[in-house]
Amino acid sequence: MKKRFAVVDTALCVACGCCVKVCPRQAITVPKGIFAEVARTQCVGCGLCAKACPASVIEIMQEETP
Repeated sequence: MKKRFAVVDTALCVACGCCVKVCPRQAITVPKGIFAEVARTQCVGCGLCAKACPASVIEIMQEETP
């Protein structure tokens, strides 16, 4: 099974924290209030953050398998 995870477009992120509030695994932080960062080891790719993002800058990706 391929692992899914969230990816934030940091250039467009407005650091509002909406994604942080909905993440069930606490995998997202907004360090220094600049942009959201995802801890891929904690992220399960559920997509709640992407749905909550008002700027639509979070995408759910699948890990590539060799």
